[in-house]
Amino acid sequence: MPEPEKIVTACMLVIGNEILSGRTRDANLAWIAPQLNDMGIRLMEARFIPDIDEVIVASVNEVRARHDYVFTSGGIGPTHDDITADAIARAFGVGIDVDPRARAILEAHYPPGELTEARLRMARIPFGAELIDNPVSRAPGFRIGNVFVMAGVPAILQAMFGSVRHLLVGGPRLLSHTVSGHVAEGKIADALRAIQDRRGGRLEVGSYPFYRGGKPGTSIVLRATDSVLLAEAAEDVVAAMRTLGVEPFEVKSG
Repeated sequence: MPEPEKIVTACMLVIGNEILSGRTRDANLAWIAPQLNDMGIRLMEARFIPDIDEVIVASVNEVRARHDYVFTSGGIGPTHDDITADAIARAFGVGIDVDPRARAILEAHYPPGELTEARLRMARIPFGAELIDNPVSRAPGFRIGNVFVMAGVPAILQAMFGSVRHLLVGGPRLLSHTVSGHVAEGKIADALRAIQDRRGGRLEVGSYPFYRGGKPGTSIVLRATDSVLLAEAAEDVVAAMRTLGVEPFEVKSG
């Protein structure tokens, strides 16, 4: 028998009181999820957590044991409430101090006399961590173990992610197919369960109700790593809708 596919998983920790208060809208989760999926890494979990040391420590330790990769955003800036680096150091049980490599980057970036004590906080890196290059504002992120610590500003996070992309190893890419029609979710639920059960755990089926033009409908999203299986399952969904007297108005992949 062939060996089962290796499923590579990830978690995203979005850190920051400003996110939880609603003052700032997170854009990083929506950006990073498809990037990971394209690499065969499944984002299985996402958490929004406050700038509280013990919460960050507990969350990091829990999810780094559960997933292949953990990505964090936020809390590595120059102000007193940027505590992510210190919390990550505590989570790994290591010290933290100004890293000579990070200091050199900041010294080269700021004009003489402008590398203040506050800005120097951005050079504090947990012992044993590797730097993540930041081509936008230069202050580096860092990687320790399977945890990648990045900035909260979307443009900077995206640039940092580009710097570490080559370090990430994924598994089979999860493909998707969507079938939408004006059918109530409850009417097609039994058929969807049967379609999924026939694939023996190799197919994920999600149903998402909507209202368009005053009419109820459902978008069925199928996910699998096998393109042939996925196409066959999509045909079964189309057939199930037609049995109910509904003609799908959308059948698409991706």
